[in-house]
Amino acid sequence: MEKCIMLGKKVYLDDLINVARYDYKVDFSKEYCNRVNESRNLVEKWVDENEIIYGVTTGFGALCNKIISKEDTQKLQENIILSHSTSVGEPFTRQEARATIFMILQNIGQGYSGVRLIVLEILKDMLNYDIVPYIPREGSVGYLCPEAHLALVLIGKGKAYFKGELMSSKDALKKAGLTPIKLASKEGLALVSGTTSVTALGALALYDMIKSAKCADIIAACSLEVSRGIITAFDERVMKVRPHIHQDSTAFNIRKILADSEVIENCKNERLQDALSFRCVPQLHGAAKKTLTDAKEVIETEMNSCCDNPIIYNDGENSRAISACNADSSYVGLEMDSASIAATMIAKMSERRNNRLIDSNLSSNPAFLIKNVGLNSGLMIPQYTQAGLLGDMRILSTPSVIDNTPTCMNQEDYVAMGYNASKKAIYVSEKLEYILAIELLSAFQSSAFLDKKYKLSTPTNYIYEKLKEHIPVMEEDFYLYPHIQYLKNLIHSGDLIAWVEEKIGKLK
Repeated sequence: MEKCIMLGKKVYLDDLINVARYDYKVDFSKEYCNRVNESRNLVEKWVDENEIIYGVTTGFGALCNKIISKEDTQKLQENIILSHSTSVGEPFTRQEARATIFMILQNIGQGYSGVRLIVLEILKDMLNYDIVPYIPREGSVGYLCPEAHLALVLIGKGKAYFKGELMSSKDALKKAGLTPIKLASKEGLALVSGTTSVTALGALALYDMIKSAKCADIIAACSLEVSRGIITAFDERVMKVRPHIHQDSTAFNIRKILADSEVIENCKNERLQDALSFRCVPQLHGAAKKTLTDAKEVIETEMNSCCDNPIIYNDGENSRAISACNADSSYVGLEMDSASIAATMIAKMSERRNNRLIDSNLSSNPAFLIKNVGLNSGLMIPQYTQAGLLGDMRILSTPSVIDNTPTCMNQEDYVAMGYNASKKAIYVSEKLEYILAIELLSAFQSSAFLDKKYKLSTPTNYIYEKLKEHIPVMEEDFYLYPHIQYLKNLIHSGDLIAWVEEKIGKLK
């Protein structure tokens, strides 16, 4: 039986991921259809009555004082799609485009946009029949351009992929048994307005960052164990006197992962404390998780909001179109800038732990975790890769939302730049996965140098046994890239978390 998300009630981050990444189908509830139809009836009534409504019977932006005749309202909606399709560069990935369609369905489906149900039904069919719009990703201040390229497909213009093959939108629709439509009053504006692409990209990045943060706990535990680290820094009494929830849950995860480690038990009295990259894991990971949790709350609020302008407010006799700016992307932009900073903080600590594993001056192991060093470089260069990735992450962690370039003849004299915040968060999340993968590679190779009379913890031992099915223990140099990629995919897929939770139950 095909899995399906029924729109009409509140949706969550996991729902967006399931549609965008795992091809869940989408359908509309009766409640969804009713509120869309009621909103549309109001727009048609007002157009018939020659009401002055922004973007319906007027021009857009600085042209809001230009009155559009009733006869031209349909042409106005097509024009906004054509004139706004100006983003450039590489296209959205399949999952990014699908996530944006999902967000448009959610945004307009709140029933405050005045769009006909048939428009949303075609967008739904695009998801269900695997029609993916070609959306250039560069050149948005928070809305408009990527969404316009998406909306081109509805009117049979632009390009789209059908089952992975790029073709004209008209041909893609035809292959799926669909027909282009003529947009009616308000519809072109509603399709390009709102924080739909901003929220879609932010949601994808955040989902992966949250998963990576939990993987970072696992990998930090692996590194602590192979470094014969001191577990007292994770004592629950320490957490009680500084009661941040996420700090406590991180320390809980580390203790749980290493609970039956004979390696950790045997070395507990060797020294008073470890370096900060081990000792501060609860504090840094906890702070980062707090930021990611805050971002998730904002993303899910945005997912269940109407971010259109104007909104069509149905209040009986007092119903009206209200021009405002829920399309502003500050909420998501600020959170995704913060999430990128949080991810970079996790990454910078991971790189430092990795450095301690491969530096013979800081560990009891051979330099770069290879016996015949000199002839072999061992794991010298993956740390260079971490350093390069971390440099990129630091650049990408510069906030986007502090920027401002006025547009539209100063009618839009302030712009939130939330789109850039979400777009760069996608890159940050991927780089974090690679940095953590390299630390895990070093922890795995370090485990070969441990005294075999002391047992590893149950979950770390299981991780290494599973890794041995794909990665050899390093005796001499070998091609490292495929193994780094494998470990990155292990983190991205969530399989690393699943392996650990299979042995010890849910982590926090």
